[in-house]
Amino acid sequence: MQEEDIALFDTLAQARSDLQAAISTRIVGQEAVVESMLISLFAGGHSLFIGVPGLAKTLLVQTVADALGLRFGRVQFTPDLMPADITGTEVLHEDKATGERVLSFMKGPVFTNLLLADEINRAPAKTQAALLQAMAEGAVTAGGETHPLAPPFMVFATQNPIEQEGTYPLPEAQLDRFMFSIQVGYPSEAEEVAIVERTTMGPLPEVKPVLDQETLLRLADLVRRLPTSQDVHQYAVRLARATRPEASTVPSVSDLVSWGAGPRASQCLALGARVRAALHGHEVPSVEDVRAVAHSVLDHRVVLNFQAEAAGVSASTVVDRVLAEVSPS
Repeated sequence: MQEEDIALFDTLAQARSDLQAAISTRIVGQEAVVESMLISLFAGGHSLFIGVPGLAKTLLVQTVADALGLRFGRVQFTPDLMPADITGTEVLHEDKATGERVLSFMKGPVFTNLLLADEINRAPAKTQAALLQAMAEGAVTAGGETHPLAPPFMVFATQNPIEQEGTYPLPEAQLDRFMFSIQVGYPSEAEEVAIVERTTMGPLPEVKPVLDQETLLRLADLVRRLPTSQDVHQYAVRLARATRPEASTVPSVSDLVSWGAGPRASQCLALGARVRAALHGHEVPSVEDVRAVAHSVLDHRVVLNFQAEAAGVSASTVVDRVLAEVSPS
């Protein structure tokens, strides 16, 4: 690496520490959730936070935006939400100078740096799909004109379990656009006591930016240019292919899985491993870094068949079996 890159790399671990410290002023525990979110953040990927209501998913995303000084947008998904409520719409107005009526595009909340799609599975598929182009291309097309989104642009969505009343499963094509799915679980008893004390004895502390937008973009660019090994890439591909019934050597996959993870999963595994290694001060990722991000990358990309659902087998269980069976070499 060049001297400038070396100096920038040395700031990564400190940036991670500063962000974790800022987040911990509002969020109690959830260390694994925070680490996965930071990996996604520095990779420039979108994340889906899955958990029941009341686990501070929304507060976590808001806190990250505050700690990074990013423009923050929030959309509360509801059954009557329309796609234009997210992307924006063309409005007719009168030009005061000429008296002519003209159409102009009014930008929606998607035109931001970090968009919180709160309870994304409360809206039907048509509205959920309004985010697809923005997530895939960083742009929105309306009225035949494409409007780019200024980088960085990331979608952090929250989702309640789909078996709850009034929710809609996310389309597989949209799920695949999320780099990570992050499971948010209940806190421990001690953590819950700390939450109660912190949130019922006055306002939450203010979080000031600890990293600016320009530095975030430079760090995100750096991690993509760091060296890696062929073994890491091969292992990432091997894991993704092992979730596909037609290609897997894991016996239970062909019995339990309808569709496995596609090539985008291989890319996310390799990139996630690279970012995780860099955040821990390692220039070159290892196989263990791939394994550490495997569930976040693969769980939401594995589509189970009826036999698996009838047996109560989860996608996470299938990924566990893949990790146990697939050798790095």
